[in-house]
Amino acid sequence: MTTMATSAELKPSQKGAGDNVTPDTMRLREHCDQLLIGLRNDRMSWWTHWREIADYLIPRRYKWLITPNQGNRGSPINQRIIDNTGTIALRVLQAGMMSGITSPGRPWFKMATDNDELNALGPVKLWLDECQKRLARVFAESNFYTSLATIYGDLGAFGTGVMIIYQDYDDIIRCFNTCAGEYFLANDDRQDVSTLGREFVLTVKQVAEQFGLENCSQTIKGAIQTGGAMLTREVKVGHLIERNSDLVPGAPGVKGMEWREIYWEMGTGQNLLLRVRGFHEKPFIAPRWDIVGNDAYGRSPGMDALGDIKMLQVEQKRKAQAIDKHVNPPMIADISLKNEPASMLPGGVTYIAGNLNGVGFKPAYEIAPDFSGLSNDIKDVQGRIKVTFFNDLFMMISQLDTVRTATEIDARKEEKLIQLGPVLERFENEALDPAINCAFNIMLRTGQLPPIPQELSGIHIKIEYISMLAEAQRAASTAGIERLAGFVGNIAAVKPEVLDNLDFDEIIDTYADMLGVTPKAIVPIVKVMQIRAARSQQMQQQQALQNSTAAAQGAQTLSQTDTGGGISALQKMLGNG
Repeated sequence: MTTMATSAELKPSQKGAGDNVTPDTMRLREHCDQLLIGLRNDRMSWWTHWREIADYLIPRRYKWLITPNQGNRGSPINQRIIDNTGTIALRVLQAGMMSGITSPGRPWFKMATDNDELNALGPVKLWLDECQKRLARVFAESNFYTSLATIYGDLGAFGTGVMIIYQDYDDIIRCFNTCAGEYFLANDDRQDVSTLGREFVLTVKQVAEQFGLENCSQTIKGAIQTGGAMLTREVKVGHLIERNSDLVPGAPGVKGMEWREIYWEMGTGQNLLLRVRGFHEKPFIAPRWDIVGNDAYGRSPGMDALGDIKMLQVEQKRKAQAIDKHVNPPMIADISLKNEPASMLPGGVTYIAGNLNGVGFKPAYEIAPDFSGLSNDIKDVQGRIKVTFFNDLFMMISQLDTVRTATEIDARKEEKLIQLGPVLERFENEALDPAINCAFNIMLRTGQLPPIPQELSGIHIKIEYISMLAEAQRAASTAGIERLAGFVGNIAAVKPEVLDNLDFDEIIDTYADMLGVTPKAIVPIVKVMQIRAARSQQMQQQQALQNSTAAAQGAQTLSQTDTGGGISALQKMLGNG
């Protein structure tokens, strides 16, 4: 799991290339153009596959060609979708993962160190808890969650999702989604996505506002000067984020930063760069649903369901044709009716001369479709599509045919969650870890976090996930603790000394960690020991007081007991009688 250094860093610097075309600028521009050509070739087979998935699933989340000034972007593009079961199933998967992994309404991560003893210290616990709350507040107040929801949809359909995370002076962070067909990816030697290329369109006005007019080409400068409708004209922009191959550790500016970002205007003969900027941590995430070998792009449930989705469209089309032919079949008529007024409407009348023997309309052929069998087969296909998108997991309770106990529902859910285990682990590693790491370091550099305790100096912070799905994955561990405690409790009823075998303080801390309980709800062990010592001392004092009271009462009783001759029992015991 990714760890986060707690040392402050400099703010990202940026540089506009402007009209000063230097050898470095020309070299970078050539590097960008050539790298994008290679990335485009590597993506070609995925690009065509994504188009077919988009046609039958989510046409609006795919770009076939990045072309400026298209006037037909709002035209209907879902002409191949007759039955939208696949689209709805994808939405259920998207909503289920959003609520189950990163629900905005409940904590889904917490911060800790690798040292359990350090985690138990009060100041450390409180600092980590406060940082977690501030991070959660930043996520809630920015567009982080809406962007994550888009990521989940892209993962389910295309197997890959991309989100760029920038520092923002209003919301601390600002996230941007890029859709399939826009981006290009490449892996590093660890098979992590380390290169993001992109081509997209911006209006002339947007380019000037985002990058500064002084950094734009003469074409854009002329359009800005002309104004009016020219401001809405679009230009094609290239974008590249990669590890900084010119890194000089400790150097100021872009050269001293591990990651480099480059924007340039595509299709111009000038070797201009709109912007070159550096980052201390990777400013994007590119999670994959599943990968094969060294693939930079992921496989998805949408790919698995594509055959059934296409089959469903054909079956629904054939069913509609059968209904149409059954209700409104092709007709044949006597030749004497040719060129005569005729009505096929209900209640319509067609007038003919002579007798009616053999004259009239009748179906050219009659069919008797098995609508029941066809409908059942369609339901089977729809069911397979929903299962492929894990709808049976996310809508388990609503789909139960009878009322079940909570224990049975939990058991079924744990069984089905096993299928999502690898996906959840990959998403945490490829999406949530780098996203939290990026936001944490931005907040640290901008003074948005409380002062770091001395105990954490030089210590790395890790992220632990406590979402609904993450907790369900760990449910077997909590169930084991519960069974052990119950088993020991049963034995203790007849043999109390077996309780000495369990460390109940450790059990409570471990169980609370598994459930994601806030550290403020658990009393630190040091304070617990103090409470117990005070309680023990109080009990000893009470016992001593009770003993002294009993002794005084006994002495009084003995002094009042007459043993004869005017001598009390107390005097006799003391040898005075």
